[in-house]
Amino acid sequence: MNKKSFIVLLMVLMLGSAVFAEEIGNDAKLIYNQGVELYKMGEYERSMEAFNKAVKLAPNYIDAYYNLGTVLEKLEQYDSALTVFKQIIVRKPDDYEAVYKAALLSSKLGEIDNAKSYLSIIPQSAPIAPKAQELANMLQTDMQTIKAQAKEKESAKTPVTQSNNVYNGIPSPTGITTDIQGNVYVAGFSNNTIYKITPQGQKIVYIKDVRVNGPIGMVSDADGNIYIANYNNNNVLKISSAGEVSVLLSNVQKPYGLHIAGNVLYVSSQGSNSVVKYVL
Repeated sequence: MNKKSFIVLLMVLMLGSAVFAEEIGNDAKLIYNQGVELYKMGEYERSMEAFNKAVKLAPNYIDAYYNLGTVLEKLEQYDSALTVFKQIIVRKPDDYEAVYKAALLSSKLGEIDNAKSYLSIIPQSAPIAPKAQELANMLQTDMQTIKAQAKEKESAKTPVTQSNNVYNGIPSPTGITTDIQGNVYVAGFSNNTIYKITPQGQKIVYIKDVRVNGPIGMVSDADGNIYIANYNNNNVLKISSAGEVSVLLSNVQKPYGLHIAGNVLYVSSQGSNSVVKYVL
């Protein structure tokens, strides 16, 4: 069973992920525990309502999200369950149990390519990796092949038509930044993709990741890291110079513009009419 499964919950009544413990109030914990008790009694709809209330009170309550998703899955509301597990991934990208659940639900919805995309994120060292391999086998493939195909897609090169100093053929371009090697990085808002255009005019799918959702502003630092204003997910992503994606800042309402001065990142927040200052 998964570490956040109801059987474990009945034994220890987990009150939330330690990462976000300081953000979870007693009211949210109380309602969360009520949800557990309602589930024990078979009151699944009421249990789901309780977990919904808990996450509204504490938007970073990972275990409440997890169990809300579990109830929705049990009720075969797979699309809604997938949405919930995506919320966990946004808040805690290395919660590979949630990533596995997203892959499993995507497969149940017939979204095989999305399922493989989620599976490609799970490292071999993760405890959930054996189950991920089982799911890959059900999809008539294996984890090694899935990861290799994901890498191949990211490195696939497509020429960009260039005329009069204009690069054409980039869908819904928004943010743009460069690196010291002369590469240009462009955010594709409509398809949640970060493109890389080499000095030779080759367009590469640089980042295609489930955590990228509505990329707008982009900026890069002196170390080659790229930062993305992830508008639809209300967070700021960091792409390391090695291409690794992580959530740098959470709960930034509708981030838009980004600027770096020295070791300080500034983020304009349209949703809160403010500017966030973050020391890198």
